[in-house]
Amino acid sequence: MAFPGSGSIRKSQHATSANSGQGSSRRQFLKTATVATFGVPYVISSSALGSIDRPAASDRIVMGGIGIGNMGRGDQEAFLGRGDIQYVATCDVRVSNREQSKARIDDRYKTKDCRAYSDFRELLARPDLDAVHIATPDHWHAIMVIEACRNGKDVYCQKPETLTLREGPLMIAAARRYGRVVSGGSQRVLEDYRRFVEPVWAGELGAIKSINVNVGPLPQLCNLGREEMGEKIDWDMWLGPAAWAPYNSKRCSGSFSINGDSWRSFSDYSGGGMTDWGAHHFGGATFICDVRSLQPTEVVYHDQAEGRWLDYLYPNGLTIHHNKPQSENLQIVGTPGEQLPARPVPAYRGAGGIYGDFVHCVKTRETPFRDIEYAVNTCVLAHLGNIAYQLKRSLKWDTASQQFLDDAEANRLVDRGRREPWQL
Repeated sequence: MAFPGSGSIRKSQHATSANSGQGSSRRQFLKTATVATFGVPYVISSSALGSIDRPAASDRIVMGGIGIGNMGRGDQEAFLGRGDIQYVATCDVRVSNREQSKARIDDRYKTKDCRAYSDFRELLARPDLDAVHIATPDHWHAIMVIEACRNGKDVYCQKPETLTLREGPLMIAAARRYGRVVSGGSQRVLEDYRRFVEPVWAGELGAIKSINVNVGPLPQLCNLGREEMGEKIDWDMWLGPAAWAPYNSKRCSGSFSINGDSWRSFSDYSGGGMTDWGAHHFGGATFICDVRSLQPTEVVYHDQAEGRWLDYLYPNGLTIHHNKPQSENLQIVGTPGEQLPARPVPAYRGAGGIYGDFVHCVKTRETPFRDIEYAVNTCVLAHLGNIAYQLKRSLKWDTASQQFLDDAEANRLVDRGRREPWQL
């Protein structure tokens, strides 16, 4: 699959070369940083020299976080608790999130050194950062991941990684071009669904013919009216590339609800339950069936008395059903009586779950378990499904061109307009 180039709005030109060593650049920064650069002097403390349980500063990954709401807070705590991470910067458009995040980080290190930002571009411009984690609403993911790669940062991005079909190839291209480790953030793919994975990879079910995924609901339009702003938030920055809309607390709520009470429900910012929970369930299905590196070539739309459902057809003969009537989630149909050779099940590298896998790969430059290409291919299923349901018909998808075949109407839905200056 060929992936096109990408571009994004940049506030700073401090991009780090993809060929520069992360450890050496960090040490050089610590040697040359001045009071004029950051406003405070760098003082070598005893903690910087390391201990039995904590590596020396030169061997730690210097990290920051963007989007410190519900999931972002959990991600931050996971990275902050690691001895091989030095967490130095936090960014959120909400004042309360930003201040609470800085306080947690400063308390962890017993300093006042953490810098807090409302504009992610200022954080990404810092030359001392090796990696960032991103847990903003979905409509920001592609722009931030691509910009992080261009600035020489490795990235851990919460799921669903993309809002549109066009964004995925651009994110993959940026990761490859700049030599970055980019990991998606669905821990359930391995941790929740391994009980389905192991018998399939052991060959016990024979060749897999189909698997069903039950997930939803579809995204909905957001027609919420204006509310008085009861919080301190940079509303224009929260909207970012999305269409302008009046402030409403439900519109920007970080709640995990997908039923109209949070941004996760609305098509301007997310793909609804299809992408939110679909990142987990479709991710589990493609892992179970070992098609993480593939995309379907056809989506067959069904609308019958039993309801609406989809068949995703893969070039290797596999069918992934979506919401097939009378079928359970991750219900597998194999080949009875057939035994295939067993294969080792891929697993996280390093220690500490999906976060440890990312940290290990930042150090070693190996490919993470939820590499951005696997994460994007998972999102493709959800986006194709949303479009098929919207158009109420079957679709043929060309994986090489990343376009629908002979379907101008569907191809208009591959991407969407973005507010200036937030273009890809």
